[in-house]
Amino acid sequence: MSDCRRQWNREDELPVYLAGPIGSEPKQRKSFGMFSSVEGAYESKTIDFENYAVTRKGSRTTRSGSRERLLDHVGDSVEEPVTSSPSNGCTGVETRRSSGNEGSDVKHERLLIKGGRVVNDDQSFYADVYIEDGLINQVGENLVVTGGVKVIEANGRMVIPGGIDVNTCLMKPYLGIKPVDDFLQGTKAALAGGTTMIIDHVTPEPGASLLEAFESWQEAADKKACCDYSMHVDIPQWNETVKDELKLLVHEKGINSFQVYMAYKDTYQMSDSELYEAFSFLKQLGAVVLVHAENGDLIAQEQKKILGMGITGPEGHPLSRPEELEAEAVFRAITLGNQVNCPVYITKVMSKSAADTITLARRKGSVVFGEPITASLATDGSHYWSKNWAKAAAYVTSPPLSPDPTTPDHLHTLLACGDLQVVGSAHCTYSTSQKAIGKDDFTLIPEGANGVEERMGFVWDKAVAMGKMDENQFVAVTSTNAAKIFNLYPRKGRIAVGSDADIVIWDPDSIKTISAKLQQSASEYNIFEGLECRGSPALVLSQGQVVYEGDKVQVQQGTGHFIPRKNFPDHAYQRIKFRNQVKGKQGVSRGMYDGPVFDVDSTPKYITPAPSAKTSPTFQQPPPIRNLHQSNFSLSGTQIDDNVPRRSGHRIVAPPGGRSNITSLG
Repeated sequence: MSDCRRQWNREDELPVYLAGPIGSEPKQRKSFGMFSSVEGAYESKTIDFENYAVTRKGSRTTRSGSRERLLDHVGDSVEEPVTSSPSNGCTGVETRRSSGNEGSDVKHERLLIKGGRVVNDDQSFYADVYIEDGLINQVGENLVVTGGVKVIEANGRMVIPGGIDVNTCLMKPYLGIKPVDDFLQGTKAALAGGTTMIIDHVTPEPGASLLEAFESWQEAADKKACCDYSMHVDIPQWNETVKDELKLLVHEKGINSFQVYMAYKDTYQMSDSELYEAFSFLKQLGAVVLVHAENGDLIAQEQKKILGMGITGPEGHPLSRPEELEAEAVFRAITLGNQVNCPVYITKVMSKSAADTITLARRKGSVVFGEPITASLATDGSHYWSKNWAKAAAYVTSPPLSPDPTTPDHLHTLLACGDLQVVGSAHCTYSTSQKAIGKDDFTLIPEGANGVEERMGFVWDKAVAMGKMDENQFVAVTSTNAAKIFNLYPRKGRIAVGSDADIVIWDPDSIKTISAKLQQSASEYNIFEGLECRGSPALVLSQGQVVYEGDKVQVQQGTGHFIPRKNFPDHAYQRIKFRNQVKGKQGVSRGMYDGPVFDVDSTPKYITPAPSAKTSPTFQQPPPIRNLHQSNFSLSGTQIDDNVPRRSGHRIVAPPGGRSNITSLG
């Protein structure tokens, strides 16, 4: 074992985020953080994917010919150094080859990660990880693998599951334009940040076919994606044709998540009744309902008012979308989900009030998940008031970033508490010239910002390094929870025998300054420019291949695989199934009523007219008062003054008997 690991054999020398209770017996050294050692955790175990994963090793897509392993055959030399990243003490990652002979027909590289500390969402332990054919083959202490194998010395660093970013928009159309980061640049940026799988949003134009849009997205991703990927499909309208396509997407295309919109009036927005129908239908299909939660009707009114005031710049975006409209829509979406008994996933949680609404609902038992994004966790909406129009426009996304500077810290706290579950990025980058479409009207600015490359680093920097979150929770919110919610677990999101070899060796001590000049994204700006970030990947494996090392991405486009997902994920639907049994609505068994029934005319004689602003005041009018000066009583027939017009009333100046001094009848 490496020198670095031996140096950490004393509890008081562990980093803060690893330190646990100190025991008198040496065996208690195996306790890390809040998780104690598990009996048999160091033994190799096999996971039966039959009941979990969509496809197994035998049915996976054939590796592309361009995806040849880095070493087709290993030479006879013993432990010949191949590459090594700069190191300081025990922090470097060394890659070398062990001795052995292999034939020239070997297509898959065999890797052995030694001296690392495996970190999953539920436990941490020292172990070696052996990888073969793109899968994790063994996990255990002091593994000995015969034959040629490429050895990676982790030197005591964390070995964690590759990140899963469940919210990217790499082909989202807007007025005929598309983001500058396509599946090639977007997935390269993901790998550079430790993310080894994305789930991208298929966004059909209103009226377009969902199935055709999905096939178009998949074709583009197959040609360019550098890491594994899957898809959400957005639903722009609700009708019978959509229902047929949803069934096809779930049962034949491996899609188990769909997004509906409560905003973007007259384009994507659904009414409450349509949302109710959509929730009910998607529940029957066993899909996860993603919701973009904003009150679209009020936003449309506010936009008109703000533009009417002469405010056309990016500051009009947050002014027309106050966080109350996000929180109200989140509450409404959760209410609809409760009525239908359907799991609800709120995307892009941007404000404290929206996050608190989710927190309260979960504590009351609602099946709802919340996803803050990189931008809402690392910056705030004060930049909308920048004097530089291009800078202000770069932050335009919906829901908008909260101007409250305490929002990021609040969201991190809720992530650490488990009240929010997943961190996405909503990565959707438009160039400055594309953003300038809305230079005279903020409602036309293309919405989107970067974040896929910075996602995991900022969670570590602002939550783990600050003591809010431990390393196991870090793995949960950046990888494992997403894998569970969208039915990818344990194929993804875990270091275990049988899981995909999507692995990150994480360096918690690295410090870098965010800069557009150093990013993998094709965008000419970065909304986190100049921010310092602690924690980053030292080495990234995707499908068992080294794809990132020494700040360099080494990939070929088109090597990513589409990962289908089964419906009815247990993590989202287990409670739903039991609630269907317990909360089934039943009528009361009672006898027939045989008493009298009041007769009511089928057509009422008088219908109260609908009130209007002109005819009906807001207050209730008193009943009419009879004029006692008029009478239809007559002592005889015709009277002499019948031809004199009657006046409505006479004012009696001095009544007989004088004025009365009675002022109260009480």
